[in-house]
Amino acid sequence: MDIKRLFDAIDFQLNKFGNKPDVLAAKINGEWKGSSAIQIQDTANKLSAALLQLGIGGNDYTAEGADKIAIISNNRPEWVITDIAVQQTGAILIPLYPTTNPLEVEFILNDCQAKYIFVSDAEMYNKIKTLQPNILSLKNIYSFDKIEGCNHYTELINAATETSLQKVEEIKKGVPVSHLATIIYTSGTTGTPKGVMLSHSNIYTCIMYSKQSFPFEDRPQEKALSFLPLNHIFEKVITYIYLYSGISIYYAESLDTIGENIREVKPFGFSCVPRLLEKVYEKIMAKGAELTGIKRKLFYWAVSLGEKYDNNISGGLWYDFQLKIANKIIFKKWREALGGSVEFIVTGGAACPVHLLRIFNAASVAVYEGYGPTENSPVISVNRKGVNGNKFGTVGPPIDNIEVKLAEDGEIIVRGTTVMEGYYKRPDLTAETIINGWLHTGDIGTWIDNKFLKIIDRKKELFKTSGGKYVAPQPIESKCKESNFIEQILLIGDNKKFVGALIVPSFNELQKWYKTNGLTYTTNEVAIANAQ
Repeated sequence: MDIKRLFDAIDFQLNKFGNKPDVLAAKINGEWKGSSAIQIQDTANKLSAALLQLGIGGNDYTAEGADKIAIISNNRPEWVITDIAVQQTGAILIPLYPTTNPLEVEFILNDCQAKYIFVSDAEMYNKIKTLQPNILSLKNIYSFDKIEGCNHYTELINAATETSLQKVEEIKKGVPVSHLATIIYTSGTTGTPKGVMLSHSNIYTCIMYSKQSFPFEDRPQEKALSFLPLNHIFEKVITYIYLYSGISIYYAESLDTIGENIREVKPFGFSCVPRLLEKVYEKIMAKGAELTGIKRKLFYWAVSLGEKYDNNISGGLWYDFQLKIANKIIFKKWREALGGSVEFIVTGGAACPVHLLRIFNAASVAVYEGYGPTENSPVISVNRKGVNGNKFGTVGPPIDNIEVKLAEDGEIIVRGTTVMEGYYKRPDLTAETIINGWLHTGDIGTWIDNKFLKIIDRKKELFKTSGGKYVAPQPIESKCKESNFIEQILLIGDNKKFVGALIVPSFNELQKWYKTNGLTYTTNEVAIANAQ
């Protein structure tokens, strides 16, 4: 079948993989419950039909002419179903982070003139209800949870008529691939939200280029766990990669239950930000520190081996033999903590500390770092499976079928079908960002081995000391964060004689240090003032 729009994914699922019972799944009342391909297709079509009955549609299929439907929700099957349903009408989805502050929510909903919004729960409903008098375009709020005083989204589904359902099929055929699938508002470093306009073609080509580059094979027997916000284009793209690969998607209950959910679902892969890997590592190291005797020695022996691991250079027969033993007696437990079935973890959004990449990959938990801004739908490059496809400290080779080069000042620029259509109602910003077809990312990079892209820093974050020396803070901050004693760090030194740092220490690690050294820990303030 001819696949070009995002919403074609469910029809593709049915044609290629049949009616899988758990295409999307969530834990409800303590039990994992799946939605089949037919259930998703039926619900999405009915929701599309109901939206058409409300007068929602693509109209003239222009950015400003098409209707806008917003969503503010945690990750759940209803999010994806709503996304598909909105797309099928020709309307444009406007996703918002549940943590977005009220002033930004109000600005975004007014800027896009949203007509309806879907919310996840009572907290999100109350947030929107309070703002509703200030958003004149907003006609109604629908919720996924049952909330007193709020229309439940099943009211829309149950209101769909046969005539409207037939109309859905007609409209689906006419939605152009060049039409916008979503507008994603991102603050970036400017503070004022900018609407990134992404078409079906933008996102679909990014999905397919990423799928073949990584690669993602068809794995209908496998499950993936999802917990990065779906309103971020990275998680949305990987969601559709899973759908087009036949991989079932299980949604974590919350960020607090990720560990428990991983052990229950036993996913073969997931995506995350580096901070999650840092937290996993910190917990493992904390447990290791509690060991005694030979167990403690073996634990730190295995960690020491992991820190020396290089996937592209053999450590020699003796090193390889030791690592094999470490994987059987120590790292096996690490894998079990991640469900025991993980074949890959894709990470992005920030630089991943190299020592974590070394240790996790040494433990046979393959971590692949990727990169890309929302404006490129988003993937520009990703480390990948296979021989010589993954180099620690880089974000991998560019994905297939796009052009990537470095400008004279080292800025990463990219050209291809993945580049956004522009910023919504901001032609001035669009002209500054896309020049002669090239998207200027604002990131400084360099090539490693003429193949792998390495991010140096944000162009705007480079600063110059009073002595005229340019400093890229990110590499220094990343290196410092390898210390267990540093939670967060920010380098400062613009127009100063010297470079300094603001550091948030890990007080848990400080307490352990005090205990190990036979000192009494009183308060955090006293601890950080201790010159030792």
